[in-house]
Amino acid sequence: MNRLTDKVAIVTGGGKGLGKAFCFGLAEEGARVVMAVHRLDEEAAQAAKDIEARGGYALEVDVTREEDTNQMADAAVKKFGRIDILVNNAAMIRGITRKPFMEIPVAEWDKLMTVNLKGVFLCCRAVFPQMKRKGKGKIINLTSETAFTGSRHMVHYVTSKGGIISFTRALAREVGQYGICVNAVAPGFTETRASRTVIDDITKYDVSLTPLGRLEQPEDLVGAIIFLASDESDFITGQTLVVDGGRYMH
Repeated sequence: MNRLTDKVAIVTGGGKGLGKAFCFGLAEEGARVVMAVHRLDEEAAQAAKDIEARGGYALEVDVTREEDTNQMADAAVKKFGRIDILVNNAAMIRGITRKPFMEIPVAEWDKLMTVNLKGVFLCCRAVFPQMKRKGKGKIINLTSETAFTGSRHMVHYVTSKGGIISFTRALAREVGQYGICVNAVAPGFTETRASRTVIDDITKYDVSLTPLGRLEQPEDLVGAIIFLASDESDFITGQTLVVDGGRYMH
């Protein structure tokens, strides 16, 4: 039997990059997946068709709007009757240009914090009543290796991802009494369409600092997501699992 048979999983930012890989990986393990996408452009629309062909469901969600996140949770329950797993993957990185912190526009700082932190907060609030009612749930928040190592001229992004780790620990303390596990996964720099907007030439990324000696791919993270979503991790909470080929060890 697959590890997630009959489980219902919501994945935000599910139409592209990491989120798309998570959606299909969870579906492969038997989960019924709700793919939440910010905008159904051509790539996301195709991913939505593919996940629905696998028994899932796709919908547009702006994770910064409480109304949208509540509707997302309601739609999951209406469609599948329950919510077992939430993967908070939606984040703002596409199009961010590296710049000294004194040159970061305040509006860009605010927007990034709204998506990367407020979005996670709202999505957790939206699914919590269902998980509390069931007496079990798995919340997985995507952070970043840079929260541990820093990244030059990316202070707003790194700060938001550090906040995810603190949020994960605090929420785990609060909701553990209801059987809900809250953990985080910290990828290294991963080759996606969005990441290519941050580095001009991705082929020049220095993999010599990575013991496994190659650039991370979205598929490299799927196993960690499945593990934390499954019953195999029922006594793990408040933790951050770094999946970066050994670039950062702790």
